[in-house]
Amino acid sequence: MKIEKRLTDDAVLQELGERLQEKRIEEKLSQADLAEKAGIGKRTVERIESGESTQMSNLIRILRVLNLLERFDAAIPETGTRPMDLMKLKGKSRQRVSRSKQPAKSEKKWKWGDEQ
Repeated sequence: MKIEKRLTDDAVLQELGERLQEKRIEEKLSQADLAEKAGIGKRTVERIESGESTQMSNLIRILRVLNLLERFDAAIPETGTRPMDLMKLKGKSRQRVSRSKQPAKSEKKWKWGDEQ
């Protein structure tokens, strides 16, 4: 099955679990062997392969043992800076997102109590 946007979360977890199970078997590893190499419990491997939810760190450990971790780089690539943004930043790296510097039309300019 292809993982697509229209699938439910449960269906995606089920598919990922089945794929990980197939890869584990292809690598000739038992669930206990995979769990030991990944530093997690065998029951955690069972849960992931059956499509149950688990901590992301457990998935990362399994992917590392199965030599699949690098594939995340293709699935979720780093965002590049656009050329126009580079010109605006002039060599500085962006640290955070800021709000518009212009006050909203409905907002009045704030003044000190002694200003008129």
